Amino acid sequence: MKTQAIINLCPNASFRVEDDIVEWLSDDITQPKDAEIDAEVKRLQAQYDALQYQRDRIYPLIGDQLDEIYHNGIDEWKKTIKAVKDAHPKP
Repeated sequence: MKTQAIINLCPNASFRVEDDIVEWLSDDITQPKDAEIDAEVKRLQAQYDALQYQRDRIYPLIGDQLDEIYHNGIDEWKKTIKAVKDAHPKP
């Protein structure tokens, strides 16, 4: 995530990150301070964490849902959707 943070802060910079150490290769671009990088990493992590609910709450593909409705009816489809919602309630 540190690499993405640096890309966000300095999109045109050249650098390498190895073992969490940044090697700055762009003499014409000012390297961001560690505090700036850390703040961007925290922002990216918060953004990722905020979407965890969406990643966890995965519904069957729409085609499969329609197939279930056709073959088993709306009530069985509702049970399938309810199982996903119950497993991952809104925060």
